[in-house]
Amino acid sequence: MSPDYVARGGLPAQTELTTDRAVFTEAYAVLPRRTMSDITTSFLPHWDKTRLWVIARPLSGFAETFSQYIVEVSPGGGSDQPEDESAAESVLFVVDGALDLSLKRASHALTAGSYVFLPPGADWTLHNSSDATATFHWIRKRYQQVDGVEVPDAFVTHEQDVEAIAMPDTDGAWTTTRFVEIADLRHDMHVNIVTFQPGGAIPFPETHVMEHGLYVLEGKAVYLLNKDWVEVQEGDFMWLRAFCPQACYAGGPGRFRYLLYKDVNRHARL
Repeated sequence: MSPDYVARGGLPAQTELTTDRAVFTEAYAVLPRRTMSDITTSFLPHWDKTRLWVIARPLSGFAETFSQYIVEVSPGGGSDQPEDESAAESVLFVVDGALDLSLKRASHALTAGSYVFLPPGADWTLHNSSDATATFHWIRKRYQQVDGVEVPDAFVTHEQDVEAIAMPDTDGAWTTTRFVEIADLRHDMHVNIVTFQPGGAIPFPETHVMEHGLYVLEGKAVYLLNKDWVEVQEGDFMWLRAFCPQACYAGGPGRFRYLLYKDVNRHARL
């Protein structure tokens, strides 16, 4: 069974406190897992028996380069026309259940931990032929084409088949599972999994040009966002504006893992 957190929806009880950790600022936003309720779901054309939580979208003062969905597909659900923007590239990351992917008319059985990269214009369909609900993350970005640089190929892999790389001088306390080589300039976004063992830390405030989306798959930590230390747990989503200072301390008792989006490898648009 996957250790990754799976949103289930529902509604908080009438007796629960309204106060929560949700915050939206000019530099960052935190969407706690409790905000993924039945009344915050959305639906998409050409998707049957499917609902989703939109946790990031291009918006003035918010995400500029990407959208991110948590997609829940009921048995018998799915789509033969999943994407309606020809310039959009995507990453799918499955956290629960089983899905049938058709990609260039080849079939792929997806399970928890499966990772799919889809270039713009990819020919794909996705269906749930099992008797249980399936859930996946869907990250989309408008691909920035560059003269002389090929568009990357589609691929399907699994988290277990990709070796996590330890950050220098951390003795494995901080690792990154990279599904794309960082020097592969065909790619203009990276979607990785970052893992901290208890006590692992980002020991300085990172401040850099990449926009970030972080969905916590497992565990809890204290995260520095701009000037604020924020406690986060599995199921929470964080958006960080470009140049927003960030750091992290994973206090345990278990490991802390998140799915990380960032835009890379392109000139700044002028």
